Amino acid sequence: MDVAVLVSPAAGRGRARERAGAVLTALREAGLTPQVLPARTGAEAERQAAEAVAAGTGAVVAVGGDGSAHAALQAVAGTPVPLAVVPAGTGNDLALALEVPADPVAAARAAAADLLAVRSRSVDAGRTDGRWWATVLCCGFDSAVTDRANRLRWPRGRRRYDVAVLLELARLRAYEVTLTLDGVERTLAATMVAVGNTPWYGGGMKICPDADPTDGLLDVTVVGASSRLELVRTKPRLADGTHVDHPAVSVHRAARVELRCAGVSTYADGEPVAPLPAVAECVPGAVRVVGSRPVGGAPTA
Repeated sequence: MDVAVLVSPAAGRGRARERAGAVLTALREAGLTPQVLPARTGAEAERQAAEAVAAGTGAVVAVGGDGSAHAALQAVAGTPVPLAVVPAGTGNDLALALEVPADPVAAARAAAADLLAVRSRSVDAGRTDGRWWATVLCCGFDSAVTDRANRLRWPRGRRRYDVAVLLELARLRAYEVTLTLDGVERTLAATMVAVGNTPWYGGGMKICPDADPTDGLLDVTVVGASSRLELVRTKPRLADGTHVDHPAVSVHRAARVELRCAGVSTYADGEPVAPLPAVAECVPGAVRVVGSRPVGGAPTA
């Protein structure tokens, strides 16, 4: 079986590139024929993955972080071609949610075993403005932090995100957001809004702790107007999801989420998606995945 392999050269400060050889060896030893896609940019990765799917590849294997998985997702969502996530990036939130082995070689072997056994699992995906996403779509303070982190050249890795948080805290303000959940509209003051298909974003922050990518719904975590001090105090609770118990935080659930707010953009899987206004829809069972443990339900052939 031929499989298309996307390797992000920048993911994990070069970790994906460094582990690519061992991952390819693991796939070959399992009996697969990996075809490396020579993409240098996200746009090239999406185009080449789509071409591989159209040509009949057996799977798209994304070696890197959530950005690599996001690129592959654009090609496989809505098709029977499965996605294999091999975590080798700075943020591996989709791999975490799918319970993919943390070691890239082990992840490759698990994916190969599923492919050779003709075994895959269906999970939901979000769709916004024509783009697919798998983890969390965010807007407000957190999208501003992501935008700032992407523009910083120092430091590298997770520390860059921490610096971006500090810089954006200086500009902290509440946004007036109109939120429509399955047709029910409300306008509120919010520091940030996170729409989750899976629980984690930002490299392990459990922003939507009960999000389940097999229930056909999106979890919506709204952080109301907060002071800088209160936001800093609450941030450590994102590690285990207990921030949802804070009185300024509310959690909702819907299949269709409409967001309106002036001057705000959305990010999902750590990638820019669309400016507001925008609609996030859950598409049940949109993606087949291999190499993961069952999420919510049993494996499907």
